[in-house]
Amino acid sequence: MDVPILVWGITVAGIVAMIAYDFVVHVRTPHSPSIKEAAVWSAVYIGIAVVFGLGVLALAGGTYGGEYFAGYITEKSLSIDNLFVFVLIMSSFAVPREYQQKVLLIGIALALVLRTVFIALGTAVIENFAWVFYIFGAFLIYTAYVQARSGRTDSHADEEFKENVVLRLAKRVLPTTDEYHGDHFTVKVDGKRLVTPLLVVMIAIGSADLLFAVDSIPAIFGLTQEPYLVFTANAFSLLGLRQLYFLIDGLLDRLVYLHYGLAAILAFIGVKLLLHALHENELSFINGGEHLAVWEIPTWLSLLFIVVALGITTVMSLRANRQAAAAGVEEPGAARPQDAPSPTRTPVGEGRREGGALDDVPDDSPHDAPAGSTRRDGRGA
Repeated sequence: MDVPILVWGITVAGIVAMIAYDFVVHVRTPHSPSIKEAAVWSAVYIGIAVVFGLGVLALAGGTYGGEYFAGYITEKSLSIDNLFVFVLIMSSFAVPREYQQKVLLIGIALALVLRTVFIALGTAVIENFAWVFYIFGAFLIYTAYVQARSGRTDSHADEEFKENVVLRLAKRVLPTTDEYHGDHFTVKVDGKRLVTPLLVVMIAIGSADLLFAVDSIPAIFGLTQEPYLVFTANAFSLLGLRQLYFLIDGLLDRLVYLHYGLAAILAFIGVKLLLHALHENELSFINGGEHLAVWEIPTWLSLLFIVVALGITTVMSLRANRQAAAAGVEEPGAARPQDAPSPTRTPVGEGRREGGALDDVPDDSPHDAPAGSTRRDGRGA
């Protein structure tokens, strides 16, 4: 697929313009989006992605069009699963709902930049080392096994967000305030420039999505090796993720079998990658370094499998929720906290600033917060 530089430039400019519009129109003024607002704009972004795919289908042919849609649906599905972690982060840091939009949008924009770097590196590796498909395929099959083994069939109310290395390092070196200061990421206190907990949350969102890319990037390379399609499928799956967060927040845990559907998709793509690796084999200890005449899974079958797997797990999840409701028991995921954590438990990252680090302190510790600031437990100072 030969994509001119001009087309690349227009595509990147369009994506940047959509992020800028999102920030100026929706995020600049802090507010909690209504269900209607979130639904309308989620539909708009999904519609843009579909129209783009139809354009690829019309201009580049059915093969590339199918590869784009298979990649987009897979990336979107993985992104929906990742939203659960975003919910845990927001809850753990007790982020006021009206500030969540800004941190989500900037975190997603940062993730898109980092994923673009990953895609460029992955493309370079694939072009020079065909054997990397063996590694990608084996990794995805292992990831599918882990995903299925830890499948979510009950409430995650007792789960806590576990900080990654990037977040722990940021909290250790950044001088941080004990309370939120509106939607600001930094604030000057006693002549010193400090970061607010909102910046720490943004780092948590961005670094978490970077970790998610470890399996999502190999997955989409298993569906298409065209850099343009890999990039656009990733970009369109991330665009609108903020709106989707507010639309399905509270419904995520009701998709109790989603993990199994994603595991099936990752395993399927892993097998597809291994077959492709055998077809392009260059390893001397396999068939003397010669290609193997193996069957390769066509794009239309990949797309069909992805749609069917997601459809089955969604229907099964809805059926499980209806059966739970009919039996008079608590529906799966219904107990997950929607707002701030319990006052008897210190949220992740809560604490007074000591030498630039965040050290845990009880929730009832006194805080001398400036007027108008918001503590991380959601209460005004």
